[in-house]
Amino acid sequence: MQLAKVIGDVVITRKDENLTGIALLVVQPIGADGAASGRALVAVDSVGAGVGETVFVVRGKEAMFPWYPTEVPADAGIVGIVDRWDIG
Repeated sequence: MQLAKVIGDVVITRKDENLTGIALLVVQPIGADGAASGRALVAVDSVGAGVGETVFVVRGKEAMFPWYPTEVPADAGIVGIVDRWDIG
């Protein structure tokens, strides 16, 4: 699981049938200090996140789990919205 910041929406005119009704968002992975860490990527959204929010992102097979038993063709998925975090 990785922290990321939602930095944009993806608008598509045609996509896989298994992605019907699923939002695609552009996310920028971030470190614990909130600084960008790595390249931005597109993730399927299972929680209704919006631009500017900090989210949890999973990669690989786990990205499709929120839609089980449907097999969503995704390599990255947003599984949670972060309200806050503390480093102590």
